Formats: sequence, C-alpha cells, structure tokens
Amino acid sequence: MVTLDGFLVASVMADGVNADRFAAMCASLLTLASRAAKEISRGDLRQIILDGSEGKMLLIHAGDRGLLAVAGHPMAQLGKLILDARSAARELAGLGGDPS
Repeated sequence: MVTLDGFLVASVMADGVNADRFAAMCASLLTLASRAAKEISRGDLRQIILDGSEGKMLLIHAGDRGLLAVAGHPMAQLGKLILDARSAARELAGLGGDPS
C-alpha cells in the first residue's frame, strides 16, 4: 500500500527490494499513466498492468489517496489477479481515513 505521493504505508516485499524506492516509483507510474489517459480522453485510470518475463504486476487505486501494488507469478491468471486486487483495493479504501 502506497500513498499517491509515494510514501510506503505497508508492504510485504522480497529480500533486497528497497520498499521506499519501489513505493515512489509506483506512485510516479500511476501519476504519469493517469495524465496520459486523460490526454487521450480515456477517462479516469483504473489500473496499470505490467507484464514482465518473471510475472505480472498491477497498480490500482485504493481510495482517493492510496494505491495498491500487487505482484503475481508468471503463471498467474490475469483475470483473477485483477479481480482479487480490485477487491482488496476496495476493502483498503473502505477502511477510511488517510492512508499516510
């Protein structure tokens, strides 16, 4: 869980990953993609899907001030990953308050 301005709220990361740097990168990606979507009249951005050779990653809004980054293994079913991430993001957004 990351604030939209790039601060880490909570994480479960692999060893060797700089969680604070990752949080800042995720927030930057979401901000740029949101601007790009508006630039070409695609409305409000719902999610970003990254598909790498070692797995998939989703960035999804979690309320007005947070985002959820979810990593899946290479064989993960994208549809299920999206549905589960959206459900988790709704739950996190419903907790209320500021995620920072």
